Amino acid sequence: MAKPNDEAPELKVKDFESALKSLEDIVSQLEGGELTLDRALALFEEGVRVSRFCHNKLEEAERKVETLIRTSDGTLVEEPFAEAPDPGEGSR
Repeated sequence: MAKPNDEAPELKVKDFESALKSLEDIVSQLEGGELTLDRALALFEEGVRVSRFCHNKLEEAERKVETLIRTSDGTLVEEPFAEAPDPGEGSR
């Protein structure tokens, strides 16, 4: 059973932009190579959490995106955002 201190700390980022900046900072620190192993692992774990946060925010935004389509009579119609087809599909 996990102790309360073993739980993942709450993310300090609250929006996509600050999360992306945090992720860039983490990557920069990890690439610097001046960290102890423990600090590098802690930063890596934080980076994974921030990356998941960013991924979830992007998925959320994608679900909200709608494309406006102009019909032949000039009116605008909302349609759900359609994902681009996978380039690998259909080439078989």
